[in-house]
Amino acid sequence: MKSVAIVGATGYTGQELQKLLARHPHLEAKLLMSSRDGSSAKGHATQDNIEPLNPARFDEVDGVFLCTPHGKASALAAAALAAGKMVVDLSADFRLRDPQLFQDTYGDVHAAPELLDCAVYGLTEHHRSEIQNATLVANPGCYPTSILLPLLPLLGHDLLDLTAPLIADSKSGVSGAGKQPNERTHYGNVHENFLAYGIGSHRHAPEIAQELGQPIVFTPHLLPTFRGIFSTIYVTPVADSNADAMRNCLMEQYRSEPFVQVYEHGSPELQNVQHSNECHISVHDSGPLVVITSAIDNLVKGASGQALQNMNVMLGLQEAAGLK
Repeated sequence: MKSVAIVGATGYTGQELQKLLARHPHLEAKLLMSSRDGSSAKGHATQDNIEPLNPARFDEVDGVFLCTPHGKASALAAAALAAGKMVVDLSADFRLRDPQLFQDTYGDVHAAPELLDCAVYGLTEHHRSEIQNATLVANPGCYPTSILLPLLPLLGHDLLDLTAPLIADSKSGVSGAGKQPNERTHYGNVHENFLAYGIGSHRHAPEIAQELGQPIVFTPHLLPTFRGIFSTIYVTPVADSNADAMRNCLMEQYRSEPFVQVYEHGSPELQNVQHSNECHISVHDSGPLVVITSAIDNLVKGASGQALQNMNVMLGLQEAAGLK
C-alpha cells in the first residue's frame, strides 16, 4: 500500500480526492493537511483529522497532492521534491512554462521558476510517457481539459483550417470557482441566472493556447449548477475534411482510452459525466463549420480525478485505480 499527503484537504478538490482515495485498492490518504499553518488551520478545518500545514511530514508518504491557491504551491512542491516525493500540483503554478506569462496572467512573480522545466503538463491521454518518468506534474485546468482533449488530435492530423479562428464557448458549475464564497457565486446570484465572465481575459486562455500551439477565442460562462463543464467548440475544417473525418479521428485516437468516450450519435450531457473521470465528446456538421461538444465533471476529470490518474501513472499503479 502506497500513501499520499493532500495539502488543501478542506477545499473542493481536496475533498474530492479523499472520496476517490477511499476506494483505491493500493493508495491511501495518510496525511490530510490544511494549506494554512497553526491555529488558523484548525479554525478553517471542517474535519477532525485535518492537520496544519507541515512540509516536514512529506517524508512519511510516497506522493503529495497540492490543492492550494496559485502562488502557494511552488514552495511546497520544492519541499516535496527535495524529500524525493512525487508531486501533482492542482494549482496553476506549473501549467504555464514561461514565468513572465505566469506573472502577466496571475499577477505574481513565479516563486520557483527553476522547477518549470521539469514540470510535465498532466493531460494524461497525451503525455502519459512523460508522466511515467516525471516527479512533478502540473494538473491541467478544468476548462482546458474539456477543450484540449477534442482539439489536440484534430490539430495533430491537420484537419482544421487555422486561417479561421478556433472558438470555445464553455460553461461551468459554481464549484469551479473554489470553496471560498464570493458575491458572484452566492446562491441568490446564481439561481435561475446565466452569464458570461472573463471575456477575453480568463486565466485559462493562455494555458489553452500554449498547449494547442494556436490562439483561441475562449469565453467561459457560469451555470446555475454545482459541478460540470460543457464546452461547445466551433472549428472550420480544411477543404477535404468534415465532421465524419473528425469524429473518426477522435474515435481512433481514444479507442483504447478508459476515460474518453466519443459519441457516434447524439451529444453529451452533464448528467452523464458528473461524479466520473470521463470526458464525453460529439462532433457535428453545422453549415460551413464543425461543432464539437465536450462534457466533463470539473471536480473529477477537470481536477481531482485527473490528478489521481496522473499519480497512479507516476507511482506505477494501475491508471484507472480508484477511478472506475
